[in-house]
Amino acid sequence: QVQLVESGGGLVQAGGSLRLSCAASGRTFGSYAMGWFRQAPGKEREFVAATTYTGGNTHYADSVKGRFTMSRDNAKNTVYLQMNSLKPEDTAVYYCAADYRGVVPVRNWNYWGQGTQVTVSS
Repeated sequence: QVQLVESGGGLVQAGGSLRLSCAASGRTFGSYAMGWFRQAPGKEREFVAATTYTGGNTHYADSVKGRFTMSRDNAKNTVYLQMNSLKPEDTAVYYCAADYRGVVPVRNWNYWGQGTQVTVSS
């Protein structure tokens, strides 16, 4: 069982930056693929980024490429999402997810966090 806790959300002006963190429990964190998703009000949850268990291969949604960077620190059981040049349309609840298979892309994620709110004002 893996528990995921997101943090780092908040209110920021357009053009600003935030760094989200996702802390994971469990000694097998280093073998899990990790992902970030988001859900805006009235919309379905959408993929943002995902990385392999080593962090050596990371995929991004087209909408965030060049602005967001996902990274992981397996020694700290934590993944990060650095978000730069934020836009109002990035406003959403951001969730992290984990999958025991360790590789991307992932079809069905095993574990989800509770989410952290990101609000970008214009």
